[in-house]
Amino acid sequence: MSFLRTVLNDSVIIRPPGFYIIGFQSFPYISVYFIFLAFVYVVTVLFNCLVICVIAFNHRLHTPKFWAVVNLAVIDVTLNTCTIPSMIKIFLIKDNFIPFNLCLVQMYVYYTFVSLESYALAVLAYDRLIAICFPLRQNSVNTLRSMSCIVGLTWSFALGVTAFTTGIITRLSFCNSLRVFSYFCDYAPVFRLACNDYTMQWFAASFLTVLLLGGPFIFILLSYVTILVTVFRMKSLDSRVKALATCVEHIILVAVFYIPLITIFMIGFYLRLIDPDQRVLSLSLASCLPPCINPIVYSLKTKEIKVRVLALLRKNKIGTDHKKGCKTSGLNVCVLHQKPVAWALFFH
Repeated sequence: MSFLRTVLNDSVIIRPPGFYIIGFQSFPYISVYFIFLAFVYVVTVLFNCLVICVIAFNHRLHTPKFWAVVNLAVIDVTLNTCTIPSMIKIFLIKDNFIPFNLCLVQMYVYYTFVSLESYALAVLAYDRLIAICFPLRQNSVNTLRSMSCIVGLTWSFALGVTAFTTGIITRLSFCNSLRVFSYFCDYAPVFRLACNDYTMQWFAASFLTVLLLGGPFIFILLSYVTILVTVFRMKSLDSRVKALATCVEHIILVAVFYIPLITIFMIGFYLRLIDPDQRVLSLSLASCLPPCINPIVYSLKTKEIKVRVLALLRKNKIGTDHKKGCKTSGLNVCVLHQKPVAWALFFH
């Protein structure tokens, strides 16, 4: 009954002005790490925006697979934007205080887009499953419209569920410490600071971790079991190799995202062998590196994107050389003939 009174009675809720993020205060060589994070963020924004632009401006890439890739790129940019700039600000300005409402916003955005990252990888696994296991029905089952509906459902679900879990934080009273031992306004370190019962928040965090991370991961594993069964039934070795080759980039993304999180969770939660500082560092790397690596993997391993990027770079090189030649010869008119050819390389 005391728990219900605490939840339902607004008069007993003690809301602090904000929290202090103290995750990296005792970490050595912190300046080197934040320089690395700045590099990671720049690469994340540049490469993901490059992937988005290449796919958006090439109609041949307007397929369900690349719509799912664009979805992943948008999620990657947002995920790193909600944490890395605030971490760098704490390091540069030495101001680790975050207002209460801004803390909830950061918490909501982070967990929404971590969930969406997990579901985006599951959506890409679904695309590979249909393409390899049901090739004759691919064009009728996996269409742009159906892929848009799937992506829209994942966004709606993640936004709604995370809004509930973040909202119930406002039902807690914070009358003791306001020091959050993490690299951002993290959900579990925040609710553990409450001086009233946080059973509901603990249950929500535990259940939704399984639902938002474990569920997509299990779907991905089952998809690849089905894919392997289908591949090994193929008579031609060349067909097997080609089918598996289309999954390489996705397998890399899944490994980069899930293996660090599962390892940290198993070592930290069950074995309790990981140092708190090392846990914060590991979690920050596991969170920040996948959005940086994802567009690089797709740019290098996906033939269609690689061809378009090389065409764009070749166009710029030809344009630069051509302008130099025109300036040398004094013929300004040739610049007019260069643009249509360059745009043709990019759009066609």
